[in-house]
Amino acid sequence: MRRSRDAERLVAMALREDLGRAGDITTRCFLPRGGRFSAVIRFKESGVLCGTRVVDAVFRKACPPARVRWLRRDGQGVRAGQVVARVEGPRGILTAERTALNFLQKLSGMATLTRRYADETRGRARIYDTRKTLPGWRGLSKYAVRTGGGCNHRMGLYDMAMLKDNHISALGTKAATLVRRFRRRHPGTPIEMEARNEREVRLALELGADIIMLDNMSEASLRRLIRLIRSKRPRVEVEVSGGVELRKVRRLALLKPDRISVGRITHSAPALDISMKLCPKSSD
Repeated sequence: MRRSRDAERLVAMALREDLGRAGDITTRCFLPRGGRFSAVIRFKESGVLCGTRVVDAVFRKACPPARVRWLRRDGQGVRAGQVVARVEGPRGILTAERTALNFLQKLSGMATLTRRYADETRGRARIYDTRKTLPGWRGLSKYAVRTGGGCNHRMGLYDMAMLKDNHISALGTKAATLVRRFRRRHPGTPIEMEARNEREVRLALELGADIIMLDNMSEASLRRLIRLIRSKRPRVEVEVSGGVELRKVRRLALLKPDRISVGRITHSAPALDISMKLCPKSSD
């Protein structure tokens, strides 16, 4: 429910940004008020469809009588040139066009890149996102990752404790005491610890971390430390992170971590090329 409200607020904000105080002066001045129009939404490159409900919300807000009929569902692959939706309504469908496409292109781009990463791992490791998302877009970005076949890391600072390098440096000798205190205060909340070397891996094992993130390591170091973690605490989840490129992810998956986290599937995924074009009116 909360994420649906967040999406509605984003849609309202995006339309206000586009319409300003004067509204769509082009459509209002040049197209007949009582006219009826139809259009198709078409993928101009192959990818994964994502964002249909957000697009529905855009047309519902900008042009209430409009009707969007989807021919594909979120998560389905789409070929270049394929029509994914038909839109019918008054001239206001052109008012909604750019805002709707902005959401659809970006979300489909994130889902598509996530699918490419997930396909490369071939089920050997799960692809996870990060908190590197555009402010305000957290819920939508995480939805796009799930749509593409990935998994969500923590949604925010509130649902998982993650001890990174700065935290570990600040803890000093109080680390064990503070971890025990956290367990008492937040039972059931997982603790993840970042590790950049063997010493930090051993500290994470000693403190009882639920997830150990191996950050920015060579393949040789990853292989050795994954083996160490498995031998000491087989149930600990192992996460690999740090500059994970698409061309390297299959080799990382072969090292058998549980997770591979990739920031670029949300912060740098290219938008897909998607268009909306009016259908020519039939002549009498």
